[in-house]
Amino acid sequence: MSKNTVMTVGITGGIGSGKTTVTKIFSILGIPVYYADDRGKWLLSNDPELIVKIKENFGEESYSASGELNRQYLAKSVFGDPVKTEKINSLVHPAVAKDFESWVSLQTAPYILKEAALLFETGSYKQLRKVINVSAPLKIRITRIRLRDPQRTEQQINDIIDKQLPDEEKNEMADFVIKNSENKLLIPQVLKIHHALLELSEQIQIDN
Repeated sequence: MSKNTVMTVGITGGIGSGKTTVTKIFSILGIPVYYADDRGKWLLSNDPELIVKIKENFGEESYSASGELNRQYLAKSVFGDPVKTEKINSLVHPAVAKDFESWVSLQTAPYILKEAALLFETGSYKQLRKVINVSAPLKIRITRIRLRDPQRTEQQINDIIDKQLPDEEKNEMADFVIKNSENKLLIPQVLKIHHALLELSEQIQIDN
């Protein structure tokens, strides 16, 4: 929790689960959203301290002469190596956590959402008051991914899925579960959770 007592809520879900769509519904309801994965990419190109650490660990060629992140180099030499991937994550995650805290301190909504694909896997969910998991059957998720990202191979899709906890585990760990399957309406589920979080936020304000 930040000093201004804004309640922090995580929202996650496996690739193809539809968490982006769910997050947009919360945004329409006026809830600020911090996109941790996108912000991490931004920090890699704009955070001076992080840039220095990346160069120290992975070489000056991590950035071009003009200062732009050399994504092709990192993709080839870093992200294909589990040890190097773990190392770069250990540099990026603290930078994102610091950036997130600064962002939260500026918010005035009853609660905010932190959207991230690997909330449970990285352990960052422990710093949040509540967590929402967007869940969908694996077959539906794979179909969505193929339609959305036709450039991805089946092997690439499976590699991403393998790095994420199974839905069953995430559903057990989450405080709220949104089921995004063909026979479930999203908006009623989001509204129910939204009202529950508003009530919880109000109670926290009273307690403080």
